[in-house]
Amino acid sequence: MPFLSAGCNPGIEETRKAAWDWAEANDLTLSPVARKKMIRTRPELWISLMFPTASQRHLDLFCQWLFWAFLVDDEFDDGPAGRDPRMCEATIDRLVAVLDGAPPRGAMEHALAGLRARTYPDRSTRWIRQFRRDTVAWLWTYYAEAVERAAGQVPTRAEFVKHRRDSVAMQPFLDLHEITAGIDLPESARSLPAYIALRNAVTDHSGLCNDICSFEKEALLGYEHNAVRLIQRDHGLTLQQAVDEAGAQLAEIAERVRRAERELITEIEAAGIHGPTRAALERCAQDYRGLVRGDFDYHARAERYTRPDLVEVDRRDSLSRFFAA
Repeated sequence: MPFLSAGCNPGIEETRKAAWDWAEANDLTLSPVARKKMIRTRPELWISLMFPTASQRHLDLFCQWLFWAFLVDDEFDDGPAGRDPRMCEATIDRLVAVLDGAPPRGAMEHALAGLRARTYPDRSTRWIRQFRRDTVAWLWTYYAEAVERAAGQVPTRAEFVKHRRDSVAMQPFLDLHEITAGIDLPESARSLPAYIALRNAVTDHSGLCNDICSFEKEALLGYEHNAVRLIQRDHGLTLQQAVDEAGAQLAEIAERVRRAERELITEIEAAGIHGPTRAALERCAQDYRGLVRGDFDYHARAERYTRPDLVEVDRRDSLSRFFAA
């Protein structure tokens, strides 16, 4: 890992307590199995490593977004909605509608409406449009996977790279980074090829890192949408060979991050970008290294990934009761 750690936000314990209090206040009372899984997931650790200098208010808000996202992820990965395309479609339609301002019904929708209300004030229309686009793209990846499962299809590694860029859900948190960084990029800056490449590299690194650390857990579930599994299948490798190849690809992605940083500076000069926009882009380039390292360190520390043998799976223990019927 070529990027230095910026450490952990000192507000981590307060954020952990705030996340569980928020879940209880939103009627997201987890079963003993689901609660154990969330404790081992440690969303407060990921947020605190990703945003080591964020204010307590922002840290709490971002952690609650992540807590909610992990609940969604576990429902679609482990529950019936991830295996029934019609149920999956209806659930996502409702969540997107609530994100767009529709009245919520189930507990998960009420929690989403509250997060939306706390996130959108003082953000520009262009930022809200970007955040919505990235969040909706993430949600619809679950539908794509549900349809592929039902059809007995598995993507190639090349196809999966593009899919994983949305399904890992890093893009919305790159948007949230702008809040704590105090910036709001104009469309021209978001359209710079090197900025797009930088975001994609950061996201690709997170997706592959997650797949390497999740492979054993997901193999127990028969989950095929994992880069290590696809590398193994596409190239006829042993498991260890596939893991080694994935590790080599992870190092290559880190180099893509550094290359995109250099190209971004060149494009800033070529476009004649100065003032606050230049400062905002430079802040992104600086902070994104820390995001990559924070995500990497999280996967090495959270029991969700370090001790997959402890995963308890019971599809009857679904989170479906949190979603509107």
